[in-house]
Amino acid sequence: MDNPALIVAEVVSAILCFILVRFMMKPYRYMGEGRYIGLPLGFAFLGLSYIFTGLSMLFETALFVEEIKWLQLFTQAYAFAFLAATYYFSQKEFERRRLWWEITFAGLIFAIVISFLIVFEPPVFGLPSYRTVDEYFRIFNIICISYISIHTLRNHASKPDSKTIWIPLGYLLLGFGQYSSLIWSLDSSFSAFVGAHFLRLTGLLVFLFVSCQTFYGSREASQKRSHLK
Repeated sequence: MDNPALIVAEVVSAILCFILVRFMMKPYRYMGEGRYIGLPLGFAFLGLSYIFTGLSMLFETALFVEEIKWLQLFTQAYAFAFLAATYYFSQKEFERRRLWWEITFAGLIFAIVISFLIVFEPPVFGLPSYRTVDEYFRIFNIICISYISIHTLRNHASKPDSKTIWIPLGYLLLGFGQYSSLIWSLDSSFSAFVGAHFLRLTGLLVFLFVSCQTFYGSREASQKRSHLK
């Protein structure tokens, strides 16, 4: 698999993420609760990380390619951090945890600003080896996705639904994609490299399927109810 194919995979992944952002903004606009902003933010950062990866492949000989690679690491980690925080604070007793959500949200935004300073001011901060940090970030991402998968599986077990079972499956696919990327980083396994892209795209397609089913299904149901009145 050469660079053009990989760049296309990153572009497709980013497009899928931004389509999902559009769907995930609807609960936030409808409910007006701050805890729901984490989902669209998470997938927006995930889309940005895929754009940065594609740019690093497209301009692999450019002087600024290292900065782009670091931005990819940070944006992807923040994506899964936002998603994990959103699911953690999605419990019914959210009113009790509202302050903690606001503190967490503010902390993540502050960390984003610091990250950009670190990336664009390397002489001041002295960045460690990119490959080493990449491996640690992959482990962090896997931990976040594991929590989300367990959380969504528990929600499905408490309220079984033919649609909700696809949500933990989508996250599990993203998690296995991160694990495959980690394996490729450790031993340069080509099959793990290809598998990471395949698993990620499949996971994003699962989320798109669920979003379309939920949005258009609910809209059709509301239209039928309005016709019956």
